[in-house]
Amino acid sequence: MEEIGHFINGKRVAGKSGRFGEVFNPATGEVQAKVALATADELREAVEIAEKAQHAWGATNPQRRARVMMKFVGLLNRDMDKLAETLSREHGKTIPDAKGDVIRGLEVAEFCIGAPHLMKGEYTEGAGPGIDMYSMRQPLGVVAGITPFNFPAMIPMWKFCVALAAGNAFILKPSERNPSVPIMLAELMLEAGLPAGVLNVVNGDKESVDAILDDPIIQAIGFVGSTAIAEYVYTRGCANGKRVQCFGGAKNHMIIMPDADLDLAADALIGAGYGAAGERCMAISVAVPVGDETADRLIEKLAPRVEGLKVGPYTAGNDVDFGPVITAQALQRIKGLVASGVEQGAKLVVDGRDFNLQGYENGNFMGGCLFDNVTRDMDIYKEEIFGPVLSVVRAKTYEEAIDLPMSHEYGNGTAIYTRDGDTARDFASRINIGMIGVNVPIPVPLAYHSFGGWKRSAFGDLNQHGTDGFKFYTRTKTVTARWPSGVKEGAEFSIPTMD
Repeated sequence: MEEIGHFINGKRVAGKSGRFGEVFNPATGEVQAKVALATADELREAVEIAEKAQHAWGATNPQRRARVMMKFVGLLNRDMDKLAETLSREHGKTIPDAKGDVIRGLEVAEFCIGAPHLMKGEYTEGAGPGIDMYSMRQPLGVVAGITPFNFPAMIPMWKFCVALAAGNAFILKPSERNPSVPIMLAELMLEAGLPAGVLNVVNGDKESVDAILDDPIIQAIGFVGSTAIAEYVYTRGCANGKRVQCFGGAKNHMIIMPDADLDLAADALIGAGYGAAGERCMAISVAVPVGDETADRLIEKLAPRVEGLKVGPYTAGNDVDFGPVITAQALQRIKGLVASGVEQGAKLVVDGRDFNLQGYENGNFMGGCLFDNVTRDMDIYKEEIFGPVLSVVRAKTYEEAIDLPMSHEYGNGTAIYTRDGDTARDFASRINIGMIGVNVPIPVPLAYHSFGGWKRSAFGDLNQHGTDGFKFYTRTKTVTARWPSGVKEGAEFSIPTMD
């Protein structure tokens, strides 16, 4: 059986701990590989290598760092099929969805080609008599990323592309559930010209995470995962004096107004709610039609679409809408939440729990579930299900509808479907959510904007990628300079001014 180790100092290395995690094929339930789980000492070794490599990399001019990123983009395009196939085999998502995973990371790499502009500081000539003042952005040193299973290509690239382009060295601790693609990405960065040791991939579990949080050399940490772990990482990392950004769970609502194009809205809900088996932090999991007539018509359009969803392994090609969920444990949790919805009084319009695929009986497959008459006190409304389950919560008025996402503890993304510009403008202005879609179901910003939620969906004050990403991975230094011709004789005891 294949053993997956780590990528340290420019090469794959075996683990030393003797501990391994199992990497499953979600479509068959079979163990297809073992992944090494690093000790704190192994993590420390990678950090020390990164620290040594960072000095020369940080001193490399931004233009040359951008050229490495440019070559990396070309290599991603060259190996797109290989990356997508590997990603699908370990995650279970369809090949088109896997390619989308890679492409959304590639877009951030493309944005990072503009690093020379994004690293520029400011300059003021003549700030005072003979005094010039300027600022510069400098890398932090060694930084780290802890990334989730659901986007094993995109989210690592959201982290390390920006950090590397800014001149840092990077330690990536990806999900141990699908570790192959992150190592492949590190190898492509090496091929693109990144010096050995600047990007290291250390696989592991909580021991590795805690080592990252406690290591005095690591200056900043980016995390994506559940809210409980996000809060833990943020609290412990900040307590150790690190700069930390953590993105957690979500419960994304879509408001459907009576004037909306319901066919357009229904298609959007199907794609956003059931794509990738619902294992997206930006998945729409709650539909909020305004008015019973709107709700009845929406359910009428949704039910046959959900019943007609094609579920299967990625090897079935374009004949599949979504694949299995990541683990058998995840599948049982989703089914348990669906059962709780029935017990608590929601109407299960479409029940996909008994889905069975011949030849893949041990796979983690589940058909789409559709609930109606869900209320805000139910577990299926309060919790992030992370599965192919859509809940319809009926609202009598627009004000009642928008109160649902505004009152929820999560604030990652939300959307509204309407033909009325005034309603859409009011919604975008008032809603206390980080990312808003107007007739767009999954409003993930492009690379030159920033991704981030509000409330308990995010901890920290800077978002991922975009200009926020460069601010997060750099610190500002300001220089005030005066040359001898402008120096006055004698000591000055009052606070300096520019007069």
